[in-house]
Amino acid sequence: MKRLALLAAFLPQAAAAQDFATDSYACDRGVVVPATYVNGPDLSLVVIQVEGRQITLVNEPAASGARYGWPSDGSGYVWWTKGDEATLYWKTPADEVPLLTCRAG
Repeated sequence: MKRLALLAAFLPQAAAAQDFATDSYACDRGVVVPATYVNGPDLSLVVIQVEGRQITLVNEPAASGARYGWPSDGSGYVWWTKGDEATLYWKTPADEVPLLTCRAG
């Protein structure tokens, strides 16, 4: 429910800003991850497609690169990009496990 509220609040901003970028990443095991980045004045997000699933993640603070996750204390995906490299993680309250290592192109 929180996810829907956050997305609903962001959609008018995204439509007004219209700052969209798309990329495709070649990953481990032959997996291809299309990504659409949406940057608004107050919030940025990425929508990725991973093995038949669509995942929406919001920008989080990062020391380097761009990190996207879902704001919760529970488990969830994290997409972290730096340059043309990206990593998909599964985050638990105790750890982050890398699932895919990817390169744009």
